[in-house]
Amino acid sequence: MVADHGATVLRVCRAMLGGTDADDAWAETFLAALRAYPDLPAGANVEAWLVRIATNKAIDQARARSRRPAPVGNVPEPQADVPEEREDLSAAVERLPDKQRMAVRLHYLAGLPYALVAEQIGGTPAAARRAAADGIATLRTRLLPTGAPR
Repeated sequence: MVADHGATVLRVCRAMLGGTDADDAWAETFLAALRAYPDLPAGANVEAWLVRIATNKAIDQARARSRRPAPVGNVPEPQADVPEEREDLSAAVERLPDKQRMAVRLHYLAGLPYALVAEQIGGTPAAARRAAADGIATLRTRLLPTGAPR
């Protein structure tokens, strides 16, 4: 299972988390899969099953990370009349609605086909494609300067 689907699971984890948290989610995915494998129905789509587990583990990791305190040096004073900076890509992706965020991450970052994305977020492959397209359109609006070629 690891040899056949390990790379896909790692892409999903990295797309959702990045860094060392992705490695932890990958390992937790296969530990959970090992425990649940005896109950997996015959003929089940193992890749989709593993991607679902990986998605859940990545969500768990992200929640845990958001609850950890982040050390900071000096807290900067708020500045008035400073032009607003354009947000970076990861912050813009985080601000997308849930289905769009998941569709963008799973399709564009993890490389999953829309059929698998649809299984993960619910709905049809066409709805997953639409959610990803809407997410990309929103990101372009937020991140590209006005008048820039699309």
